[in-house]
Amino acid sequence: MASVKDLRERIASLKNTQQITKAMKQVAAAKIRRAETARAQARPYADALGEMLRDLVLAVGSVDHPFMKPGRSGVPPGAILMAADKGLAGAFNSNIVRAGELYRGEHPQAVFYTVGIKARNAVRRMGRPDHATWPLGARAKIDTARDVAQRVADDFAAGKICEIVLISPKIVTRISQRPELRRLVPIAATEVAGETAPGGHRGAVEFSPSPEFVLSRLLPKYLEFTIFSAMLETDAAFFAAQLLAMSNATDNAGKLIDELTIAMNNARQAAITKELLEIVGGAEALSG
Repeated sequence: MASVKDLRERIASLKNTQQITKAMKQVAAAKIRRAETARAQARPYADALGEMLRDLVLAVGSVDHPFMKPGRSGVPPGAILMAADKGLAGAFNSNIVRAGELYRGEHPQAVFYTVGIKARNAVRRMGRPDHATWPLGARAKIDTARDVAQRVADDFAAGKICEIVLISPKIVTRISQRPELRRLVPIAATEVAGETAPGGHRGAVEFSPSPEFVLSRLLPKYLEFTIFSAMLETDAAFFAAQLLAMSNATDNAGKLIDELTIAMNNARQAAITKELLEIVGGAEALSG
């Protein structure tokens, strides 16, 4: 049985840990609000971009753009793996990494582009030390998204990869996030047209100089903003997962403190009882 001193030291250590997890919980709660605000501010632009893309696809017969054509055959696919820069968020990063490993199992020659330090480290462990990588926590995420989109678009146009897929977290609820795999390029016209909003094709939109010209300029922006939106969602999902993990850690530390306090009180009572028995035994021996 542990001594009273050992139990007291363990309780003090747990109280320090509880203070840290409680502080991290408060920080995550503040940051998730900012991340969700950024997502909400970006949503109108994303909706307008999607509507314009659907209108253009329905308005044109064909467009001479690499994103609308099948990729080069015989080359590996390209995968953008997106995770957080930091840990202490439960199984958040490991779930995304597992999705990336499953994709690599199906496509052993896949070319990875990573966003986030945890994703970069995971791909390095897969045996791909030299690959394009960017941090998630950059101050200007739109610049990072622009760089990522430019790199993967250039590789796709050059025939180095046959498609571009994105593996990133999707927020289901505040306490649930799951990895999602989406194919970004090539863009199938039938898929885009099938996503038309309930209001249907507006039909009264005029494009200048031509729908084909506007679509060819819009597609790179669509890829760029899709990656940017995924970065914002990854940020929000990470802080939601960290908030839950730190809340559970704080509660568990409290339970352990209560259990160790009871054990310490029992040990102290046992020590006092032992000393009393020794005193009584010594007194009886003297009197005898």
